[in-house]
Amino acid sequence: MLEDDRKREVYAFLSEGRPLEYTKLIAVAVLIMVTAFFVAIEFSIVKVRRSRIDQYVAKEIKGAKAAKHVITHLDEYLSACQLGITVTALGLGWLGEPTVQTLLHPLFLKLGLHESLTHFLSLVIAFLLVTYLNVVIGELAPKSFAIQKAESITLMFAKPMIWFYKIMFPFIWVLNQSARLITGMFGLKPASETELAYTEEELRVLLAESYKSGEIKKSELKYMNNIFTFDKRMAKEIMVPRNEMVSLPIDDESVESLQEIIKQTKYTRYPVVKEDKDHVIGVMNIKEVLFSLLSERFSFTKEQLDPFIQPVIHVIETIPIYQLLIKMQKERTHMAILIDEYGGTSGLVTVEDIVEEIVGEIRDEFDADEIPHIRELDKNHYMLNAKVLVSQVNDLLGTDLSDEEVDTIGGWFLTQDIDAAPESVIEYDGYAFKVKDIDSHHILFIEVKKAE
Repeated sequence: MLEDDRKREVYAFLSEGRPLEYTKLIAVAVLIMVTAFFVAIEFSIVKVRRSRIDQYVAKEIKGAKAAKHVITHLDEYLSACQLGITVTALGLGWLGEPTVQTLLHPLFLKLGLHESLTHFLSLVIAFLLVTYLNVVIGELAPKSFAIQKAESITLMFAKPMIWFYKIMFPFIWVLNQSARLITGMFGLKPASETELAYTEEELRVLLAESYKSGEIKKSELKYMNNIFTFDKRMAKEIMVPRNEMVSLPIDDESVESLQEIIKQTKYTRYPVVKEDKDHVIGVMNIKEVLFSLLSERFSFTKEQLDPFIQPVIHVIETIPIYQLLIKMQKERTHMAILIDEYGGTSGLVTVEDIVEEIVGEIRDEFDADEIPHIRELDKNHYMLNAKVLVSQVNDLLGTDLSDEEVDTIGGWFLTQDIDAAPESVIEYDGYAFKVKDIDSHHILFIEVKKAE
């Protein structure tokens, strides 16, 4: 009976009207929600990408202009958020714990607990309860939500944030100036003046993450990575070397010989040489010749071929390929002759060679028999064209072949064995490099496999 009476007293106490305490509880809940608002805004404006907001502004999305204003004045609005969070925290400290303690204290007394124990328990429980609610509901939950929905929150709450900033401007200005004075002593700039540019490595990481999440395709990732290495490559690394150049010797050969060269090789453009390949006088586009033949404007004689010889540009072989591409676009030519430091011809580069550095190998109907430069025969077993760059081989095999003196794997092999012959083998970094095809001293193919 005594236990039942005790329960009835407690229920009666809880059902008593305590309008002031309940009003304070509502105020505590409001303060926690306001804290959540400022925390969400703070994390969202830091997390959101400016490029996305610029896209929304261009599309005239509602709230985009306000969001643009907020993220371009990051220092001011971060200070506004911090002011809002601090004020609500002070309000919770002043109102939250005493209110909850006031409600709990009579409850513990009704339960028959000692006065000192009642005071201690009500104080501790009130502190823990208010702290828990503020941390979870006011900070952690809105922080996680803001990180995942940064764009939506920024667009939705940018205008209210601007109003709050205008109302509290004097306080925020004082806080900002004080903070800038302190950070300026350490040589730091305001957040709104900090460059938000990404390094090449950061962009690579972002692209890799975008590929993993399905935002971009594998081919797009490959193209972008190729572009990053594009400006580091030199023309001599992608050229057709001198000994592989197919040219039209306009002075010594008969017309039938020229026709046979064109028939066998089926290229569109040919460098035209006089005497030898060190004297390239121009380039001939066979399409122009063909169109003239079809229109019966001339017959295929050496004398009438002269007007079809167009000027060709000569550049040093160490020119970066991005500069060469710009020059070729400016000169409106598809072929460039590379010269070495002594003025001799070292090779040629076409626009197709440059484009292939970005998009990969391009094959037309006449490239059916073309062999890939890197062929995987088995695990850790490859057949390499001798023109493959040493850096590419290092990336493929994880080796550390030196490329200081030479660019290609064929050149590297010759530096290790000047008397290289078919089936010559060099073991290096756990791999066996074997010459599979050689023309005089010109290595054509090298077989690479894991050394036993």
